[in-house]
Amino acid sequence: MASDTELTPTSYIDHHLTNLTTQVGDGSFWVLHIDTLITSIILGVISFGFIWLVVRKATPGVPSRRQAFVELTIEFIDKEVKNTFHGNRHKFVAPTALTVFVWVLMMNAMDILPIDIMAWIYERVFGLHNWRTVPTTDVNTTFALALSVWFLMIFFNLKVKGVGGWAYELFCTPFGKNPLLWVLNLLFNFIEYVSKPLSHSLRLFGNIYAGEIIFLLLGMWAATGISGSFFGAILGAGWAIFHILIVTLQAFIFMMLTVVYISMAHESH
Repeated sequence: MASDTELTPTSYIDHHLTNLTTQVGDGSFWVLHIDTLITSIILGVISFGFIWLVVRKATPGVPSRRQAFVELTIEFIDKEVKNTFHGNRHKFVAPTALTVFVWVLMMNAMDILPIDIMAWIYERVFGLHNWRTVPTTDVNTTFALALSVWFLMIFFNLKVKGVGGWAYELFCTPFGKNPLLWVLNLLFNFIEYVSKPLSHSLRLFGNIYAGEIIFLLLGMWAATGISGSFFGAILGAGWAIFHILIVTLQAFIFMMLTVVYISMAHESH
């Protein structure tokens, strides 16, 4: 981390959790998080570029290790989608689920990298004092992903049911089509539609952010002395191993909720 005149827990955490930003216009409305955008794009290009290259060179014979890995991943996602979505999943839903899972997993996995070593590289090599390594610890990332899924859900509601069918569903379910219940139905559905992107985004953000905070606390403990360094290193390694499960599980949950929401948009009440 950057050399400070006095290192405190607050300054240590602030340093690692402060985004590199730039203002758009006068900055009164738009502020771009440059580190989140660049890291997300790079991870997307690397992960999907790797999948594209492997699929492009795939052979019908005995697969290579890379081809077998990609095939297992695609088959796993397709099987999970098949259990939830009962329409033509191969045209859009399964590829979307694969995209969401791989991209979110890659962004989450950045949390495994050593925090202080990455901060040293950003500052000494690239001259960047602030650079947030994990895109999903930025709530803007998780909200953008969740809102994208939410708009897809609205789109498929309109495509499958039509404007009239969707309006009927909003006003006449779940309590019935009696005109006296229209306001209650609409209020109930409004709460449901608002809660979906909120829960979808905050679940992912909260879990990954909490994991990052624990890494930072262990890092501060490691700086307290020899005993702190020893126990901080042991606990940090243990938490990193356990965190591999967390980052994978959170990517899987985010992907499954995406499939569930799109599937719900194809169903009629």
